[in-house]
Amino acid sequence: MYSAGTSRIARWAIIPLLLQSVALRSAESSAASKAEDTKSAAAVVHFTPEQQSSKGSVTIEGRHIDYDAYAGTLVVHPKDWDDVPQNAPKDDDKNPRPEASMFYVAYFKAADKAASDRSAPRPLTFVFNGGPGSATMWLHMGAFGPRRVLTAEDSHTPAAPYSLVNNEYSLLDASDLVFIDAPGVGFSRIAGTDRDKAFYGVDQDAQAFADFILQFLSKYGRWNSPKYLFGESYGTTRAAVLVGLLETEHDVDFNGVIMLSQILNFDASPDGPQANPGTELPYELALPTYAASAWYHHKQTAAPPDLTALLTEVEHFAMTDYAVALAAGSALPATQRDAIAAKLHEYTGLPVSYILRADLRISGGEFEQTLLGDADLTTGRLDSRFSGPAMDPLSKEADYDPQSAAISSAYVSSFNDYVRKELKYGQDKAFKPKVDIEKSWNFQRHAPGSADVLAGSLNVMPDLAVAMKYNPGLHVMLNGGYFDVATPFYQGIYEMQHLPIPATLQKNIEYAQYQSGHMVYAREHSLKELHAKVADFIRRTQGPKAP
Repeated sequence: MYSAGTSRIARWAIIPLLLQSVALRSAESSAASKAEDTKSAAAVVHFTPEQQSSKGSVTIEGRHIDYDAYAGTLVVHPKDWDDVPQNAPKDDDKNPRPEASMFYVAYFKAADKAASDRSAPRPLTFVFNGGPGSATMWLHMGAFGPRRVLTAEDSHTPAAPYSLVNNEYSLLDASDLVFIDAPGVGFSRIAGTDRDKAFYGVDQDAQAFADFILQFLSKYGRWNSPKYLFGESYGTTRAAVLVGLLETEHDVDFNGVIMLSQILNFDASPDGPQANPGTELPYELALPTYAASAWYHHKQTAAPPDLTALLTEVEHFAMTDYAVALAAGSALPATQRDAIAAKLHEYTGLPVSYILRADLRISGGEFEQTLLGDADLTTGRLDSRFSGPAMDPLSKEADYDPQSAAISSAYVSSFNDYVRKELKYGQDKAFKPKVDIEKSWNFQRHAPGSADVLAGSLNVMPDLAVAMKYNPGLHVMLNGGYFDVATPFYQGIYEMQHLPIPATLQKNIEYAQYQSGHMVYAREHSLKELHAKVADFIRRTQGPKAP
């Protein structure tokens, strides 16, 4: 999930937990004894890796699969941990060096005793959500884990009890799976001096995940497995940086990177583009999503029955007539301005008068608040099929996300129940589905292969490009939902088509779109399609066939 209830990219900060044990020493004294100073010795207690194993089974589209599950933590550290600079804080009671305990749940298909060929190891896919500041329970309990929580597909899911069912679309039929929570989120924790600075940033986050993956490959003996990353939302940002880091600095090639609801160039986001005047791309790339949303809610006067045909038309208009009009700025003639406004009304259903007052430029938050505004309803940001009562009908932008409000309780409650009862982990621990790290997150980062700090908004397209050029065998799959206002599907397509890579490497990129939202899997039919396409992608790119 992108970041349920976020103020666009990041909304959660953490109050970190610093673990210390204090051993107090006192000296008995008497009138005749010699006076001496007594000091308190505070010993630093570091995180310790954990592991809880269990077994289970899942039936995936009629095929029974037994699996071994491992829920636990690995301890990771900031970059250069092994050769700490001389000016680093001393590892003492007052200045413990920062570290993180990262929680994971791994599912390994049990060995098939009837299989004759066990020479080729099974693929291994590392799965994570984004935020930053979101736990990975969304992909775990909604998409690819062996159990799936049932939620309403475009309305508010009733309160508990919730239904947790066998997930016949789990990805365990194609790959072993590792669901990872970022430092400070879920059951993961951070500690030490400057812990936020050490882990809450684009580069710092990628370093922690790289450390985790390298340790995991050694712990479970999976170095020779075909390897994949699966990231959702900010998880796609993380995946682009992470795959480049693993390949160029650690010599670990990956077979594939699977993106869901992609955002690599934050300047192209429809979230608050009015703060960056002169940059028109966000409005253009969001228009197909606006049109799809209006189509779903029957807001177009002459809506065609074929959504894909409509979107092909809108994409062309967005990148031609609309782009030219926006580029003209105040020099746009009034007649052309009126013509563009009329066309935008045809595609979005928004009133012409509103479009003209908005100067032909409508942000994501404005669209969510206005599409169904005549009914005092706000549409979803993560999935515009959802709607809910507007918090304030007079607000310029949406004040909350009805889609997030509609399903979050079901995911949080079901995961808390599942992880403790079936995975036997966390009985005495608090699970944090999200943390507010907006103020702590460092979006500044270094250019790939350079010590220079990049200026401007975050853009990790170069990272993915470097990874693809460094490893020409790396395959990339982009998945997007038509009704995702948070990370519009056409933005992801545009980013992939503008990667600075040779034309010959474009053939390594695959595309898939679905009639769903940001969390494509929140609609069962789309989940079925997503499973089929991702499983096929893994099977085609893993090399020798796995047993």
